[in-house]
Amino acid sequence: MIANYAIILMMNSKNRATLEAVFSQPTKANLKWSDIESLLVSVGAIVKEGEGSRVRITKGRNVLTAHRPHPGKEAKRYQVVDARFFLEALGVMP
Repeated sequence: MIANYAIILMMNSKNRATLEAVFSQPTKANLKWSDIESLLVSVGAIVKEGEGSRVRITKGRNVLTAHRPHPGKEAKRYQVVDARFFLEALGVMP
């Protein structure tokens, strides 16, 4: 848990707010995908571009495959849930 606390302390305020929003219940549908990507990068994940709107986000053995939303900017609820599970697997929770 100390490592988790250190990661959260090193985040900027926008990433902390996004972390809180990702874990909020009920799941939000108005989060920008770019904010979620920024949060994942801030915890050390690597974003690899795929074909079209596909992205593969990895950290260690944990992998999140997603499509960037288009034409809108907001992540779908299932994408927010997937990001939550990915963060939980990394041990990063608010």
